[in-house]
Amino acid sequence: MNMLAIFWGTLRDILPIVAIIFGFQYLVIRKPVKRFLKVAVGFFMVWVGLSFFLIGLEQALFPMGELMASQLTHPDFLPAMTEGAQRHWSDYYWVYIFAFTIGASTTIAEPSLIAVSIKAGEISGGTINPFTLRLAVALGMAFGITLGAWRIVMGLPLQWFVLGAYCLVIVQTLRSPKSIIPLAFDSGGVTTSTITVPIIAALGLGLASSIPGRSALMDGFGMIALACLFPIITVMGYAQIARWQSNRPSKIQPLSGTSVTKPHQGDTHAL
Repeated sequence: MNMLAIFWGTLRDILPIVAIIFGFQYLVIRKPVKRFLKVAVGFFMVWVGLSFFLIGLEQALFPMGELMASQLTHPDFLPAMTEGAQRHWSDYYWVYIFAFTIGASTTIAEPSLIAVSIKAGEISGGTINPFTLRLAVALGMAFGITLGAWRIVMGLPLQWFVLGAYCLVIVQTLRSPKSIIPLAFDSGGVTTSTITVPIIAALGLGLASSIPGRSALMDGFGMIALACLFPIITVMGYAQIARWQSNRPSKIQPLSGTSVTKPHQGDTHAL
């Protein structure tokens, strides 16, 4: 894709946002923008940064994701099998390992998740550990992408996976600490952002194009949907485990004729 075309297309995408913000500022609020020069420079940096990011997607992330998928599913790389036999889903174990590791690593490095986890730690007064929250989200993302890769290998319909995941989310929402539910849902949304989405999309399309009998249109998409759901499940699951451990009675029995004070119960909503 032409670099000038990318810069021009990004500018056209940003201009409506700029028009709405400044339109509300001058026509509705009717006040001048504070530090206008700083804001203008910031919008310019956003335009240039997004343009270079799109160029990087086209030249690096998308090609590498599709290349890894084609290499991991190539007949020369997969285990040998007898002529006429049908390949088993377990032969693609390197695909599952790659999907799990790339899902976890990209989530840990996701800027949106880092920002949300830091804010959650600040607002909770240290009750929520930002890195622990990122680990819980990364585990859910890794599992969701791995399940999506297995679905493509098997050729199973996406709707049953999404329906089952939503049923589990509903059950967990009813039984999880109320203070963690909004954060869990936001954590599932911010994971699919600038770094993870291009790699997941490229991996799904590459798998569907490389595995015989799969359609890139029917089977290649849908991994992002699972990647959004399972971080919600893991964050609420971790909160439920933390509450169960904090409410579990102590196993230490007091000696005869002595008394011990009841241990302090931790915050049941803490991560």
